[in-house]
Amino acid sequence: MFIVKLTDVRKEWSGTELFRNVTFEIRGGERAALFGRNGAGKTTLLGIIRGAVEADGGTVQRGVGPEDWGWLDQHPIVSADETTIGYVRGAKPDIAAAREKMRLLEHDLHAASAAGEIETVTQAAERYGESLEAYEALGGYAWETETERALQRVGLPPETWELPFVSLSGGQQTRAGIARLAALRPKVLTLDEPTNHLDMETIDWLQNWVRDYPGTVIMVSHDRAFLDAAADRIVELTPTGTMSYKGNYTAFREQKELERKTQMALYRKQELEKEAIVEAIRMYSQWYAKASRDAAKIGGAAKPYYAARANKHTARYHAKEKELERLEKNRVEKPRDAEQLRVAFREGTFEAKTLLQATDLAFRYEGREQPVLRGGSLTLNRGDKLAVVGPNGAGKTTLLKLLLGELAPTSGAVVRHPALRIGYFSQQLEHLDGDETVLDSLLRVPDMTMTFARTILGCFLFSGDAAFKRIADLSMGERCRVAFLQLYFSGANLLVLDEPTNYLDIDTRERMEEALAAYPGALAAVSHDRYFLRKVANRVVSLDGRGGWTVFDVPYREYESSGGRSERGRTEEERERDEALRLAEWERTALMAKEELNAGDRSRLEELRQLIAELTGEG
Repeated sequence: MFIVKLTDVRKEWSGTELFRNVTFEIRGGERAALFGRNGAGKTTLLGIIRGAVEADGGTVQRGVGPEDWGWLDQHPIVSADETTIGYVRGAKPDIAAAREKMRLLEHDLHAASAAGEIETVTQAAERYGESLEAYEALGGYAWETETERALQRVGLPPETWELPFVSLSGGQQTRAGIARLAALRPKVLTLDEPTNHLDMETIDWLQNWVRDYPGTVIMVSHDRAFLDAAADRIVELTPTGTMSYKGNYTAFREQKELERKTQMALYRKQELEKEAIVEAIRMYSQWYAKASRDAAKIGGAAKPYYAARANKHTARYHAKEKELERLEKNRVEKPRDAEQLRVAFREGTFEAKTLLQATDLAFRYEGREQPVLRGGSLTLNRGDKLAVVGPNGAGKTTLLKLLLGELAPTSGAVVRHPALRIGYFSQQLEHLDGDETVLDSLLRVPDMTMTFARTILGCFLFSGDAAFKRIADLSMGERCRVAFLQLYFSGANLLVLDEPTNYLDIDTRERMEEALAAYPGALAAVSHDRYFLRKVANRVVSLDGRGGWTVFDVPYREYESSGGRSERGRTEEERERDEALRLAEWERTALMAKEELNAGDRSRLEELRQLIAELTGEG
């Protein structure tokens, strides 16, 4: 049976058409993902599908009633004193209201009992008994049991249930929203960016839950790994309509690439046919002209022959013209790639191999008993692409700030090469000046010309009037591009990135990944985007959430596939060798940074060269 069927649906915002010709159908049991660029209208279309937003044209047919739809609210309006379990129970307002009435009457009964007035107690007891029966008739106690089970299933422990919902972290609030849905068990779920604020462990749980859900799921997500695991159909939304593809995100990309190659092959074949027809038309035109001239020059009995030949060429000429018209009418357009970010990050001048070294690094926030990070060591070299992973609250951003120097360690030290330049991207984007225009932010770069600035802005998708927008008026995705633009000109040797792909659509994420993977310097990144880490990271720092952290000298893909349990056979002897190599390289770097070397320095440099050669097996 069909769940929802859209035909020629159109939507406008403030007089501007958002999309048109949206036609597709979702059937029971499907896990359909709406896919499109930022601003394409995915959330709006999701609202139209479930009936929360009115379409401006076309028809929407729903095969199930309003009570059968459930949705994950990203920003629920909840009173400050609403508990977490109260929020989940509120999914059934009639039961929640009956429970509140029963609670108030219970309070009245206790107050009457305390006063010792028999008649008042009797009346209060009767009213309370009636409310109890009404609550039970509504299935209130069964609903309480169901909501508690749902909270346990999403991993929210009982000690959080009575906490105010607004005091929960973003990830915990998302879990509570999912528990609310899980308890209701509607026939259709609509999820808008459900993985926001979730750590990887919870995302893994969520994608399994979505995959096993007994009803239909319609979702919007930029998490490609989540779409690979949870979606079995992708509906691509563009301003001019929709196309539907069977399979997950990877299958969708493969089908899109096959479509592009097929269209390009047809386009090239058509162009060759067109060239041949145009050449035939030119040739017949020349032959006609020659035959006409010959007929005019030659008289007598031969003239009809040349005139007939001229007419024959005319007929062929017109036939080819008709053929060209048919070809143009059924023309296959050359495939056009959507406007995409074009960027290649460049590294500043830097000769040394080692950029920074953290030794016995530990950190504890003032006033807290437990340390965020206990002692650990880390070296970053040129070419290292370090993924910092761990559960929410484990201290990933704290570690980045320690490496940056924005926080001072409680113990241990971070030593940075004196020539090191760091470019920092924060998920909060707090370093941007909201009063500046996009163009002004770029013109501050030394020796920047207006012509070059406009060219670069075009590469970052700020063409035309978009260059004159105030940063404060930009969407979060646009602000991210401005932040990357500043990194582009930072001349950094080390990029420190905190959730760099948040707010970016998938196409832009993939262009950014290509640029960062090719970046010759080093980077350290915190990200929940597993596709990003698989593409970019060649080392991993894993935080356990209890202060411990471990360095894995393997690409993120290998770390992920081993479940974070393998360090690719690094024995104690290998660890000691790596530590000795790290110290030798660092000492050599420090010596080479000196302006003048004495005889002792030069002798020590030679000793270090030989030691490094032995340790690396090059001696």
